[in-house]
Amino acid sequence: MFALSHTQTLQLNDQGQLRHYLSIDGLSRELLTELLDTADSFLEVGARSVKKVPLLRGMTVCNVFFENSTRTRTTFELAAKRLSADVINLDISTSSTSKGESLFDTLRNLEAMAADMFVMRHGDSGAAHFVAEHVCPNVAVINAGDGRHSHPTQGMLDMLTIRRHKGDFAGLSVAIVGDILHSRVARSDMLALRTLGCTDIRVIAPKSLLPVGIEQYGATVYHDMNAGLKDVDVVIMLRLQKERMQGGLLPSEGEFFRLYGLTQQRLALAKPDALVMHPGPINRGVEIESAVADGEHSVILNQVTYGIAVRMAVLAMTMSGQKTQRQLDQESEA
Repeated sequence: MFALSHTQTLQLNDQGQLRHYLSIDGLSRELLTELLDTADSFLEVGARSVKKVPLLRGMTVCNVFFENSTRTRTTFELAAKRLSADVINLDISTSSTSKGESLFDTLRNLEAMAADMFVMRHGDSGAAHFVAEHVCPNVAVINAGDGRHSHPTQGMLDMLTIRRHKGDFAGLSVAIVGDILHSRVARSDMLALRTLGCTDIRVIAPKSLLPVGIEQYGATVYHDMNAGLKDVDVVIMLRLQKERMQGGLLPSEGEFFRLYGLTQQRLALAKPDALVMHPGPINRGVEIESAVADGEHSVILNQVTYGIAVRMAVLAMTMSGQKTQRQLDQESEA
Protein backbone atom coordinates (compact mmCIF):
# COMPACT_ATOMS: atom_id res chain seq x y z
CA MET A 1 0.00 0.00 0.00
CA PHE A 2 1.35 3.40 -0.95
CA ALA A 3 1.52 6.29 1.49
CA LEU A 4 -1.19 8.96 1.30
CA SER A 5 0.46 12.34 1.87
CA HIS A 6 0.03 16.07 1.13
CA THR A 7 -2.95 15.36 -1.13
CA GLN A 8 -4.09 18.97 -1.36
CA THR A 9 -0.66 20.30 -2.33
CA LEU A 10 -0.23 17.55 -4.89
CA GLN A 11 -3.63 18.10 -6.53
CA LEU A 12 -3.62 21.88 -6.93
CA ASN A 13 -1.44 24.28 -8.89
CA ASP A 14 -0.14 27.58 -7.54
CA GLN A 15 -3.45 29.28 -8.34
CA GLY A 16 -5.60 26.66 -6.63
CA GLN A 17 -6.71 24.93 -9.83
CA LEU A 18 -6.67 21.16 -10.34
CA ARG A 19 -3.50 19.75 -11.85
CA HIS A 20 -4.25 16.17 -10.68
CA TYR A 21 -7.55 14.78 -9.40
CA LEU A 22 -6.80 12.23 -6.69
CA SER A 23 -9.29 12.70 -3.86
CA ILE A 24 -12.13 14.95 -2.73
CA ASP A 25 -10.33 15.31 0.60
CA GLY A 26 -8.92 18.82 0.94
CA LEU A 27 -10.82 20.35 -1.99
CA SER A 28 -12.89 23.43 -1.23
CA ARG A 29 -16.64 23.86 -1.58
CA GLU A 30 -15.94 26.48 -4.26
CA LEU A 31 -13.88 24.08 -6.36
CA LEU A 32 -16.41 21.25 -6.01
CA THR A 33 -19.19 23.65 -7.01
CA GLU A 34 -17.17 24.77 -10.03
CA LEU A 35 -16.74 21.13 -11.01
CA LEU A 36 -20.50 20.52 -10.73
CA ASP A 37 -21.28 23.68 -12.70
CA THR A 38 -18.85 22.66 -15.43
CA ALA A 39 -20.37 19.18 -15.58
CA ASP A 40 -23.83 20.74 -15.86
CA SER A 41 -22.66 22.69 -18.91
CA PHE A 42 -21.32 19.50 -20.51
CA LEU A 43 -24.64 17.65 -20.18
CA GLU A 44 -25.86 19.60 -23.19
CA VAL A 45 -23.08 18.11 -25.33
CA GLY A 46 -24.56 14.64 -24.88
CA ALA A 47 -27.85 15.83 -26.37
CA ARG A 48 -26.28 17.07 -29.60
CA SER A 49 -26.24 15.18 -32.89
CA VAL A 50 -22.44 15.66 -32.93
CA LYS A 51 -21.32 14.98 -29.35
CA LYS A 52 -17.93 16.69 -29.43
CA VAL A 53 -16.21 19.87 -28.28
CA PRO A 54 -12.55 20.67 -29.14
CA LEU A 55 -11.20 21.36 -25.61
CA LEU A 56 -8.69 18.47 -25.57
CA ARG A 57 -7.96 18.28 -29.30
CA GLY A 58 -4.41 17.02 -29.83
CA MET A 59 -4.19 15.61 -26.30
CA THR A 60 -3.75 11.92 -25.46
CA VAL A 61 -5.58 10.33 -22.53
CA CYS A 62 -4.41 6.91 -21.38
CA ASN A 63 -6.83 4.71 -19.39
CA VAL A 64 -4.72 2.49 -17.13
CA PHE A 65 -6.99 0.07 -15.26
CA PHE A 66 -5.36 -2.52 -12.99
CA GLU A 67 -8.83 -3.63 -11.83
CA ASN A 68 -11.88 -4.62 -13.85
CA SER A 69 -14.36 -1.87 -14.68
CA THR A 70 -17.22 -1.32 -17.09
CA ARG A 71 -18.99 1.95 -16.26
CA THR A 72 -15.97 3.93 -15.08
CA ARG A 73 -13.58 2.99 -17.89
CA THR A 74 -16.24 3.34 -20.60
CA THR A 75 -17.52 6.71 -19.37
CA PHE A 76 -13.96 8.05 -19.07
CA GLU A 77 -13.32 6.94 -22.65
CA LEU A 78 -16.54 8.60 -23.85
CA ALA A 79 -15.73 11.74 -21.85
CA ALA A 80 -12.26 12.04 -23.39
CA LYS A 81 -13.54 11.44 -26.91
CA ARG A 82 -16.32 14.01 -26.49
CA LEU A 83 -13.57 16.48 -25.59
CA SER A 84 -11.80 15.45 -28.85
CA ALA A 85 -8.84 13.75 -27.15
CA ASP A 86 -7.11 10.64 -28.47
CA VAL A 87 -7.64 7.69 -26.10
CA ILE A 88 -5.44 4.69 -25.33
CA ASN A 89 -6.91 1.84 -23.27
CA LEU A 90 -4.19 -0.24 -21.61
CA ASP A 91 -5.28 -3.84 -21.05
CA ILE A 92 -3.35 -4.77 -17.92
CA SER A 93 -4.12 -8.48 -18.31
CA THR A 94 -2.08 -8.51 -21.53
CA SER A 95 0.45 -5.82 -20.60
CA SER A 96 3.99 -6.21 -19.31
CA THR A 97 2.68 -5.60 -15.79
CA SER A 98 1.32 -9.14 -15.84
CA LYS A 99 4.90 -10.27 -16.58
CA GLY A 100 6.29 -8.58 -13.48
CA GLU A 101 6.93 -5.02 -14.68
CA SER A 102 6.74 -2.54 -11.79
CA LEU A 103 4.21 0.27 -11.60
CA PHE A 104 7.07 2.76 -11.87
CA ASP A 105 8.42 1.17 -15.08
CA THR A 106 4.91 1.02 -16.58
CA LEU A 107 4.59 4.74 -15.81
CA ARG A 108 7.87 5.59 -17.53
CA ASN A 109 6.92 3.64 -20.65
CA LEU A 110 3.57 5.42 -20.87
CA GLU A 111 5.32 8.78 -20.50
CA ALA A 112 7.58 7.80 -23.39
CA MET A 113 4.44 7.47 -25.55
CA ALA A 114 3.77 11.19 -24.92
CA ALA A 115 0.48 10.70 -23.04
CA ASP A 116 -0.85 13.93 -21.51
CA MET A 117 -3.10 12.36 -18.90
CA PHE A 118 -3.35 9.04 -17.06
CA VAL A 119 -6.75 7.86 -15.83
CA MET A 120 -5.82 5.17 -13.33
CA ARG A 121 -7.61 2.49 -11.32
CA HIS A 122 -5.57 0.32 -8.95
CA GLY A 123 -6.25 -2.12 -6.15
CA ASP A 124 -3.79 -0.46 -3.75
CA SER A 125 -4.86 2.59 -1.78
CA GLY A 126 -2.65 5.53 -2.71
CA ALA A 127 -1.46 4.17 -6.06
CA ALA A 128 -2.69 7.24 -7.96
CA HIS A 129 -0.93 9.48 -5.42
CA PHE A 130 2.31 7.54 -5.99
CA VAL A 131 2.06 8.04 -9.74
CA ALA A 132 1.21 11.76 -9.36
CA GLU A 133 4.31 12.24 -7.19
CA HIS A 134 6.60 10.63 -9.79
CA VAL A 135 5.02 11.56 -13.10
CA CYS A 136 6.51 14.16 -15.46
CA PRO A 137 5.43 17.71 -14.52
CA ASN A 138 3.28 18.16 -17.63
CA VAL A 139 1.25 14.94 -17.18
CA ALA A 140 -2.03 14.92 -15.23
CA VAL A 141 -3.21 11.95 -13.14
CA ILE A 142 -6.89 11.18 -12.53
CA ASN A 143 -7.82 8.68 -9.83
CA ALA A 144 -10.49 6.29 -11.15
CA GLY A 145 -10.54 4.36 -7.86
CA ASP A 146 -7.74 3.18 -5.57
CA GLY A 147 -8.23 0.30 -3.15
CA ARG A 148 -10.59 1.22 -0.33
CA HIS A 149 -9.42 4.81 -0.32
CA SER A 150 -11.11 7.04 -2.89
CA HIS A 151 -13.28 7.17 -6.00
CA PRO A 152 -13.52 10.94 -6.49
CA THR A 153 -15.28 11.04 -9.88
CA GLN A 154 -17.97 8.64 -8.62
CA GLY A 155 -18.36 10.87 -5.58
CA MET A 156 -18.92 13.92 -7.77
CA LEU A 157 -21.29 12.23 -10.20
CA ASP A 158 -23.32 11.22 -7.15
CA MET A 159 -23.29 14.86 -6.05
CA LEU A 160 -24.41 16.02 -9.50
CA THR A 161 -27.25 13.50 -9.41
CA ILE A 162 -28.40 14.77 -6.02
CA ARG A 163 -28.07 18.43 -6.97
CA ARG A 164 -30.02 18.07 -10.22
CA HIS A 165 -32.90 16.35 -8.43
CA LYS A 166 -32.82 18.03 -5.02
CA GLY A 167 -31.11 21.39 -5.48
CA ASP A 168 -29.14 22.63 -2.48
CA PHE A 169 -27.41 20.13 -0.16
CA ALA A 170 -28.26 22.06 2.99
CA GLY A 171 -31.15 20.44 4.84
CA LEU A 172 -30.88 17.10 3.05
CA SER A 173 -30.72 13.76 4.87
CA VAL A 174 -28.61 11.21 2.99
CA ALA A 175 -28.26 7.54 3.97
CA ILE A 176 -25.40 5.38 2.66
CA VAL A 177 -26.19 1.71 3.14
CA GLY A 178 -24.22 -1.54 3.07
CA ASP A 179 -20.55 -2.41 2.74
CA ILE A 180 -19.01 0.81 4.07
CA LEU A 181 -15.82 -0.97 5.12
CA HIS A 182 -14.62 -1.78 1.60
CA SER A 183 -16.24 1.15 -0.22
CA ARG A 184 -14.13 3.93 -1.69
CA VAL A 185 -17.41 5.35 -3.03
CA ALA A 186 -18.79 5.76 0.50
CA ARG A 187 -15.68 7.64 1.61
CA SER A 188 -15.78 9.98 -1.39
CA ASP A 189 -19.52 10.56 -1.01
CA MET A 190 -19.21 11.43 2.68
CA LEU A 191 -16.36 13.88 2.04
CA ALA A 192 -18.24 15.55 -0.81
CA LEU A 193 -21.53 15.77 1.09
CA ARG A 194 -19.87 17.32 4.12
CA THR A 195 -17.91 19.81 2.00
CA LEU A 196 -21.04 20.83 0.06
CA GLY A 197 -23.02 21.53 3.23
CA CYS A 198 -25.00 18.38 4.01
CA THR A 199 -25.27 18.07 7.79
CA ASP A 200 -27.30 14.83 8.10
CA ILE A 201 -25.13 12.04 6.66
CA ARG A 202 -26.13 8.56 7.82
CA VAL A 203 -24.34 5.25 7.34
CA ILE A 204 -26.34 2.05 7.81
CA ALA A 205 -24.45 -1.20 8.10
CA PRO A 206 -23.65 -4.13 10.38
CA LYS A 207 -20.71 -3.58 12.71
CA SER A 208 -18.59 -6.01 10.68
CA LEU A 209 -18.89 -3.77 7.58
CA LEU A 210 -17.96 -0.46 9.22
CA PRO A 211 -14.40 0.94 9.24
CA VAL A 212 -12.73 2.19 12.39
CA GLY A 213 -13.01 5.97 12.70
CA ILE A 214 -16.13 6.41 10.59
CA GLU A 215 -17.08 9.37 12.80
CA GLN A 216 -14.31 11.50 11.24
CA TYR A 217 -16.49 11.83 8.14
CA GLY A 218 -19.25 13.52 10.09
CA ALA A 219 -21.62 10.58 9.68
CA THR A 220 -24.13 9.15 12.14
CA VAL A 221 -24.00 5.36 12.40
CA TYR A 222 -27.13 3.20 12.34
CA HIS A 223 -27.21 -0.58 12.65
CA ASP A 224 -30.98 -0.75 12.22
CA MET A 225 -32.11 -0.21 8.64
CA ASN A 226 -35.59 1.03 9.51
CA ALA A 227 -34.33 3.64 11.95
CA GLY A 228 -31.65 4.85 9.54
CA LEU A 229 -34.03 5.29 6.60
CA LYS A 230 -36.60 7.32 8.54
CA ASP A 231 -37.40 10.53 6.60
CA VAL A 232 -34.26 10.54 4.44
CA ASP A 233 -34.13 12.40 1.10
CA VAL A 234 -31.54 10.17 -0.59
CA VAL A 235 -30.64 6.49 -0.22
CA ILE A 236 -27.27 5.41 -1.66
CA MET A 237 -26.99 1.62 -1.73
CA LEU A 238 -23.55 0.01 -2.00
CA ARG A 239 -22.43 -3.22 -3.60
CA LEU A 240 -21.25 -6.02 -1.33
CA GLN A 241 -17.60 -6.27 -2.35
CA LYS A 242 -17.18 -9.98 -1.88
CA GLU A 243 -13.85 -9.96 -3.75
CA ARG A 244 -12.34 -7.80 -0.97
CA MET A 245 -13.87 -9.70 1.94
CA GLN A 246 -12.34 -12.32 4.14
CA GLY A 247 -14.43 -14.97 5.85
CA GLY A 248 -16.72 -14.21 8.75
CA LEU A 249 -17.88 -10.69 7.87
CA LEU A 250 -21.35 -11.86 6.83
CA PRO A 251 -23.38 -14.94 7.79
CA SER A 252 -24.93 -15.09 4.28
CA GLU A 253 -26.17 -12.90 1.45
CA GLY A 254 -29.73 -13.87 2.32
CA GLU A 255 -29.30 -12.72 5.89
CA PHE A 256 -27.77 -9.45 4.68
CA PHE A 257 -30.76 -8.80 2.41
CA ARG A 258 -33.17 -9.59 5.21
CA LEU A 259 -31.56 -7.01 7.47
CA TYR A 260 -30.15 -4.40 5.06
CA GLY A 261 -31.65 -4.97 1.61
CA LEU A 262 -33.66 -2.07 0.19
CA THR A 263 -37.25 -3.16 -0.43
CA GLN A 264 -40.34 -1.16 -1.31
CA GLN A 265 -41.56 -1.60 2.25
CA ARG A 266 -38.35 -0.15 3.70
CA LEU A 267 -38.18 2.64 1.13
CA ALA A 268 -41.63 3.78 2.32
CA LEU A 269 -39.90 4.90 5.55
CA ALA A 270 -37.99 7.54 3.60
CA LYS A 271 -39.56 10.74 2.32
CA PRO A 272 -42.15 10.30 -0.44
CA ASP A 273 -39.84 11.87 -3.05
CA ALA A 274 -36.67 10.11 -1.90
CA LEU A 275 -34.00 9.23 -4.49
CA VAL A 276 -32.53 5.73 -4.76
CA MET A 277 -28.93 5.55 -5.98
CA HIS A 278 -26.34 2.80 -6.53
CA PRO A 279 -22.81 3.04 -8.02
CA GLY A 280 -23.19 -0.37 -9.68
CA PRO A 281 -22.89 -3.12 -10.48
CA ILE A 282 -26.16 -3.99 -8.74
CA ASN A 283 -26.62 -7.33 -7.00
CA ARG A 284 -30.38 -7.70 -7.20
CA GLY A 285 -31.87 -9.55 -4.28
CA VAL A 286 -28.73 -8.95 -2.22
CA GLU A 287 -28.57 -5.15 -1.76
CA ILE A 288 -31.75 -4.07 -3.47
CA GLU A 289 -34.89 -5.66 -4.89
CA SER A 290 -35.66 -5.22 -8.58
CA ALA A 291 -38.90 -3.35 -7.94
CA VAL A 292 -36.87 -0.60 -6.22
CA ALA A 293 -33.91 -0.63 -8.61
CA ASP A 294 -36.27 -0.18 -11.57
CA GLY A 295 -38.89 1.90 -9.73
CA GLU A 296 -39.92 5.53 -9.89
CA HIS A 297 -37.52 6.60 -7.13
CA SER A 298 -34.46 5.13 -8.86
CA VAL A 299 -31.96 7.47 -10.54
CA ILE A 300 -29.34 4.75 -11.04
CA LEU A 301 -29.22 5.11 -14.84
CA ASN A 302 -29.16 8.90 -14.48
CA GLN A 303 -25.96 8.46 -12.48
CA VAL A 304 -24.32 6.81 -15.50
CA THR A 305 -25.36 9.66 -17.79
CA TYR A 306 -24.18 12.30 -15.32
CA GLY A 307 -20.93 10.36 -14.93
CA ILE A 308 -19.88 11.20 -18.49
CA ALA A 309 -20.42 14.93 -17.89
CA VAL A 310 -18.57 14.87 -14.54
CA ARG A 311 -15.61 13.06 -16.09
CA MET A 312 -15.56 15.54 -18.95
CA ALA A 313 -15.43 18.32 -16.35
CA VAL A 314 -12.60 16.64 -14.43
CA LEU A 315 -10.55 16.04 -17.59
CA ALA A 316 -11.08 19.60 -18.84
CA MET A 317 -10.42 21.32 -15.52
CA THR A 318 -7.34 19.23 -14.76
CA MET A 319 -5.81 19.84 -18.18
CA SER A 320 -6.52 23.56 -17.79
CA GLY A 321 -4.81 23.54 -14.41
CA GLN A 322 -1.77 21.82 -15.90
CA LYS A 323 -1.54 24.44 -18.68
CA THR A 324 -1.80 27.29 -16.18
CA GLN A 325 0.97 25.78 -14.06
CA ARG A 326 3.25 25.45 -17.10
CA GLN A 327 2.66 29.12 -17.90
CA LEU A 328 3.45 30.10 -14.32
CA ASP A 329 6.66 28.04 -14.41
CA GLN A 330 7.72 29.61 -17.70
CA GLU A 331 7.08 33.12 -16.36
CA SER A 332 9.13 32.43 -13.24
CA GLU A 333 12.03 31.16 -15.35
CA ALA A 334 11.95 34.17 -17.70
